[in-house]
Amino acid sequence: MTESRAVEAAGGLVWRARNGVVELAVVHRPRYDDWSLPKGKLEPGESPLTAAVREVREEIGADIVVSRRVGTVRYTIGDSLKRVTYWSMRYRGGAFAPNAEVATVEWLPLGHAVRRLTYDADRSVVTDFAAMPEPEAVVVLVRHAKAGKRSQWSGPDDLRPLDPNGIRQAARLRKALSYFGPERIYSAVPLRCQQTVQPLADSLGLIVEVQDAFSDETYLRSPATTQTALLAVAKPGTSSVVCSQGVTIPELVDQMGPGVRVTETKKGAWWVLSMVDGEVIAADHYDAP
Repeated sequence: MTESRAVEAAGGLVWRARNGVVELAVVHRPRYDDWSLPKGKLEPGESPLTAAVREVREEIGADIVVSRRVGTVRYTIGDSLKRVTYWSMRYRGGAFAPNAEVATVEWLPLGHAVRRLTYDADRSVVTDFAAMPEPEAVVVLVRHAKAGKRSQWSGPDDLRPLDPNGIRQAARLRKALSYFGPERIYSAVPLRCQQTVQPLADSLGLIVEVQDAFSDETYLRSPATTQTALLAVAKPGTSSVVCSQGVTIPELVDQMGPGVRVTETKKGAWWVLSMVDGEVIAADHYDAP
């Protein structure tokens, strides 16, 4: 049995704060007569993140905002290896209705949730969740989508647009980046950066705020200027998207990310920086769509 043959699933640690206490959603599944976290198998062609959001919405009817990736648990069911990746999801509201998978949802303080859960794998992921503070701010750093080769563009490089592949990437990024509930969207100067996040801005009714500080040219001249601009974006209680370039993003993650070994960021790929008191507590990489 190998990891490559594992059944892939995804889910969420859906939490809310009530009277200063963090409560977690746990679900009862009549089919198995167990208590677990909301989760489910990936559909064909679906990313784990999309599957996690879909399953949470389907099982407990929750309107959520995603932040950090909590981790992946692995366990066997019969002859099959199952691999489940979980995300932290802040509950914003919703209406639960019993369904084919879930009969009951209970909101429990973390310690009570650990005791209520049936499986060790679920208990371990809740323990990992509790070991790290929830981010005060989230910044999604996305590298612009594909824009063809510079050598094949005769105009000013800042005006080089997305190519057809890049336009498709930007359309797919719109959905994925929206899971993080951004309230502000920023872009470096180049047109290809602005075009990468314009579909997201249009879908959310936001504007793309262009800042020279997030361009490679500014970063190479003054890295401190770009870092200061990023920290200014990460205000407590906010989630923002910043579209930048291939020099700036890996360098920022290398300097600010906690123990990230590989910071290479391909076109259309992105990082989610979870921040507390101006410090990055988690840096999660996502492949280009």
